Amino acid sequence: MASVEQAVATFERNLAAQTGASVEDWIKRIPADLTKHGQIMGWLKAEHGLGHGHANHVAKRALAPSAAVAGDDGIGHLFEGPKAAARPLYDHLAAAAKALGADVELAPKKANVSVRRKKQFALLQPSTATRLDLGLILKGVAPAGRLEASGSFNAMFTHRVRLASVAEVDAEVKAWLKAAYDQAG
Repeated sequence: MASVEQAVATFERNLAAQTGASVEDWIKRIPADLTKHGQIMGWLKAEHGLGHGHANHVAKRALAPSAAVAGDDGIGHLFEGPKAAARPLYDHLAAAAKALGADVELAPKKANVSVRRKKQFALLQPSTATRLDLGLILKGVAPAGRLEASGSFNAMFTHRVRLASVAEVDAEVKAWLKAAYDQAG
């Protein structure tokens, strides 16, 4: 059975064969004032006769976060604009998580980064321009002090720690992170 990647490659080859232009060529042609998916699709269909499937694919690709560049770990979009100041804090926390074991995986998402081994045990989320939230799954641990109950932060996690600087990632925070890692093993 063909993989999804193979199917997408075939779909894109078919678009190029039918129109004489690649997806990248179509993306370059999109007028700058078209910033929404529906606008781009409408323009591609009405002005250029693309079918719904091809127009949808080009629009999705045009609006997707920038492709990873050399050295980018897939999280650049999380730290754009005012949240850029939280990147050093994220880097520090990510390094602390990775130091827990070779089985730790960081999985970037749209708004945060999942931290897992056999299962997810933590979440790194730049919540504001000045704060990064560390979500933890710590079953049987009572919230106290900086280790808050997760509340409305994220229902998948039992606790949250609000962090504003690298200095706040102290031995206590690292111990909570290790405890969550151990429980996920």
